[in-house]
Amino acid sequence: MSTALVTPEPAATAGHLEGRTALGITSPLNLRPSSVVDPAALADVLATARENAPSADVEAAFPTAVMDRLRTTRLLGLVVPTRYGGPGGTVDDVLAVSHALSRECTSSGMIFAMHSQQVEAVVRYGPPRLAEQLLPRIARGEVYLASVTTEVGNGGYLLSAGEAVENLGDTLRVQRMAPVVTGGEYADGYLISMRADTEAAENQVSLVYADAQDVTAEPLGGWNPLGMRATRSVPMRFDGAVPHGNVIGGSGRFREIVTETFGPLAHLGWSACWLGTAAGALARTVAWLRSPAERKHRDMTSDLLRSRLSHIRQRLDLVHALIAHGTDVYKTSQSPQAAPYQLLMNAVKLTASQECLAAVNDLIELVGMRHGYLKNSELGLERAVRDLRSAALNYSNDRLHAVDGAMALLDSEVRFV
Repeated sequence: MSTALVTPEPAATAGHLEGRTALGITSPLNLRPSSVVDPAALADVLATARENAPSADVEAAFPTAVMDRLRTTRLLGLVVPTRYGGPGGTVDDVLAVSHALSRECTSSGMIFAMHSQQVEAVVRYGPPRLAEQLLPRIARGEVYLASVTTEVGNGGYLLSAGEAVENLGDTLRVQRMAPVVTGGEYADGYLISMRADTEAAENQVSLVYADAQDVTAEPLGGWNPLGMRATRSVPMRFDGAVPHGNVIGGSGRFREIVTETFGPLAHLGWSACWLGTAAGALARTVAWLRSPAERKHRDMTSDLLRSRLSHIRQRLDLVHALIAHGTDVYKTSQSPQAAPYQLLMNAVKLTASQECLAAVNDLIELVGMRHGYLKNSELGLERAVRDLRSAALNYSNDRLHAVDGAMALLDSEVRFV
């Protein structure tokens, strides 16, 4: 569940992007999906997420009803290019759908965003034979991909690995424990990061696709957190063998994938989700404040009320502006390894994780105990603030600031992108 942008090396990009809509064209990010997303299909998924969210939160249950609708509407294959049977959606579409889902259920939005990040890695770096086999299945909604990139003790740092891929001759042995695998119990396939081989250094990391039928995937514990309860981010152990052709991007080349795709898409996707959660909370609160019943006994001309609303909206507009700028830079930059690029992407995550939580906390102050703090409040602020509390921990902000501090020292000109 964790991703960090760190000092990369130059990279080359392979991929299967033919049939994808204008990835390189920039336009203002309005967080509305393009025409490749069927509005009726999206409305169907959102309605399911809205209905399912309260019980999934109470029970800490994976949102299977939402996943089923993502499969049947084929939104699960949103970024699969048309040549593989997908709609050819763009990063803008992923952020828009993630944002919309998170207005109803943050866990569902994050699951979708992280799955789409995994699919994008297959699209861009997958070996041709694997792409031909896997991407059409994803486009048909048959494969939900989970990320297996955490290791005990590495704090979510992606670019080193202890456990190694073992060459068995005809196949590769994948034996790996991961402390956090979002939705892993329900996945149809996994992208697993491991040391490139038994002789490789810890920083020589490969990304391997393992189909669920090729590995045993054993949950090692439960999931009973404060928020994000429906993500079912449990510890798991994997053991099995996969074809040599399942190494994504080449042996030992995970760094390139992280720098060019995993890192920026994680930070943009997470941030779009957190913004969706906070924007949904604000929208519900404003509608409630404007209701005839509430207007009867509340002074809508109060300077304190208006000032608090202003500060909340300011926080969200700041986050939106950063996501929009970061998305444009992601689509157009030729230097993802440069410090200013990475500092911007990290700033998107850091700012969104802080400001979205602060905005919902301010909403609770505004509406008070009964409507802001109780679990059964119609405004749903209590669940939103619990979900958003995880944002700073979803790759620790402290670790990210430490990385940023090191990069800031290298950028004596203080350049911006």
